Amino acid sequence: MQTLKSVLDGAAGEGIISGEQAGALLPYMEARGVGLNVPARADALDIGGPAEDRAIAPVEDTEAPRFIRGFHDVLITIGVAIVMAGVWGIGAFLLALPAIIILAEILVKRQRLALPAVLLTALYVHWILTTSLLMQDEAVGQQDAIVGFLLTVAPLCGLLPPFYWRYRIPLSLSLWYLSLAALALGIVFLVLGRMLHSTDLFTEHSTLCAGIFLVTALALFAVAMRYDLSDRFRVTRRSDIAFWLHLVTAPALLYSTLSFVFLGDFANNTLFSSDKGLLDALVIVGIVVVLMGIGLAIDRRAFVTSGLLSLGLATASLLQRTTAAPETYIFLSLLIVGIVVLTIGIGWPHFRRWVLTPLPLALKEKLPPLR
Repeated sequence: MQTLKSVLDGAAGEGIISGEQAGALLPYMEARGVGLNVPARADALDIGGPAEDRAIAPVEDTEAPRFIRGFHDVLITIGVAIVMAGVWGIGAFLLALPAIIILAEILVKRQRLALPAVLLTALYVHWILTTSLLMQDEAVGQQDAIVGFLLTVAPLCGLLPPFYWRYRIPLSLSLWYLSLAALALGIVFLVLGRMLHSTDLFTEHSTLCAGIFLVTALALFAVAMRYDLSDRFRVTRRSDIAFWLHLVTAPALLYSTLSFVFLGDFANNTLFSSDKGLLDALVIVGIVVVLMGIGLAIDRRAFVTSGLLSLGLATASLLQRTTAAPETYIFLSLLIVGIVVLTIGIGWPHFRRWVLTPLPLALKEKLPPLR
């Protein structure tokens, strides 16, 4: 059922009225007994319609992707997983793609089930990658890993757009952006390797490589924010596209930043080591806190969860300097990280208010409103 608030938020999201007007109209209309008690439009939950910015049902948690709408979706998804496992299990690799397309036509295009759409997208990507690997010449993969990487990623760039055009699944468009970024990275590293005559580009030119990773992560973050800012109230499919992009962009931004800061560890492949000094551990905590602040400002929890591993390693490194036994500081690190997660999760609205308060009004009007 649609509520008066959801209708006003939807109108604001589509630019019919401003967010401030929606906020002012709600108490005015409620005070006069104006309300809604009509079912939501049939296409309000559409993920397969022709319009990318068609409104979908608003929820209180504006970050929640609309891919679980009931146990019916879960049951159908389990059935899809079992069927496709059977198809792959009997070695019918050539039948996998037609099976995916048939299921997508029925479950996504016709019935518009969101959770099965996510699984079918993942299966489609898996089929493309598996096919790419099977068709590659093994000698090429052994001679140049970057060439093999390009041959694996390139088909995604060409085959994901028609899949999104047909079924309008937000995850498929997000994966297309990620494949484009991966392809661009591969081409850049391949060209640089040839130009610099380097056999180990990441070790010999770690600063350059770390900088390229950071620029790519920032570009993906800019794309995600473009979708986020175009749907401030998160009532359209653009919000779901941004959600999937942020899931990968947040850890990419974090670890590319850490790679740039700790160039030695990046070159020696010890970036994820817990044997950090006091200063290094504090730097990691500082970077994680900054990204958490960004996540609070844009109302995306992916920026909080992406830093848990680094926060845990930094905490363990700090506690390792004490006289506590190894098993003690490991569990103590887990306890500290768990408390941080629960604190931020429970107090999310209050922390958001603290982060947004000092920001300029022009910027706050572009970000999701406080709930």
